[in-house]
Amino acid sequence: MLSLALPKGSLEEQTYKLFDDANLKLIKPSRGYNPTIDDPRVAKVKILRPQEIPIYVASGDFDLGISGYDWVTESRADVIEIAELPYAKTGTGAVKMVLAVADKSSIQCARDIPPGSRITTEFPHITRSYFEQLGIPVEVFFSYGATEAKVPDFMDALVDLTETGATLRLNGLRIVETILESTTRLFTNRASWDDPVKHEAIEAIRTMLLGAIEARGRVLLLMNTPAKCLDAVIAELPAMKRPTISQLYGSDDYSLTTVADKASVNVLIPRLKAAGAEDILELPINKIVR
Repeated sequence: MLSLALPKGSLEEQTYKLFDDANLKLIKPSRGYNPTIDDPRVAKVKILRPQEIPIYVASGDFDLGISGYDWVTESRADVIEIAELPYAKTGTGAVKMVLAVADKSSIQCARDIPPGSRITTEFPHITRSYFEQLGIPVEVFFSYGATEAKVPDFMDALVDLTETGATLRLNGLRIVETILESTTRLFTNRASWDDPVKHEAIEAIRTMLLGAIEARGRVLLLMNTPAKCLDAVIAELPAMKRPTISQLYGSDDYSLTTVADKASVNVLIPRLKAAGAEDILELPINKIVR
């Protein structure tokens, strides 16, 4: 029914992991670019460069695509963004599109860029638009890679993506401006979105992916609590809304269930025990569907 275009390269590993977490496991072929999903809603999957995916989705070659907001913006493709999927090359998070210059440059911000400067980038449309808004005429040169190597020898500045800025610093470059922040996006085209059958399938895929994203870094906590300790334990409990509380059969004790951030559990569990909680269980969560 649905055809999916998924990103090759830096987002590929994390995309496979997300689909696995969402119970939409991608079966990767030993060679080639055509993984499969054992799901009746998905007829075709293709692994493509993220730069191209918004264009192919917009043209109707695919019903659904995943790529970065940076490439959706750069391609100027007419797509409908239906979900933000906050993961990047190294896991959860965003990447920044930045303007960088040589570390020894006197330039401190984008407005310091002299007219006529040579800017190298893989994002020429975004770069031209950015400097047009600043009213600074510059020459924009498309980069086919190794963008950091071109400044300052024959380019004055670059516009590129970074997660930490470490590669730029290693190459003697300094960030002077953040142009935009980019996260991974799920998008479709108008024809697929307006098709009732495909729309329902797209909504189902989106629900599964967002549920897996929502569950990341969360755990389920279950515990028993004597009645006399109930208020003290509840005071320590985090909850998405309110903890679930039920009285144990044939007892004055209570059972409590809540969701907590995994990073805080090592501090939270001793506090719960000190407040009177007993039989505390920590369980992983695969999906949270709101």
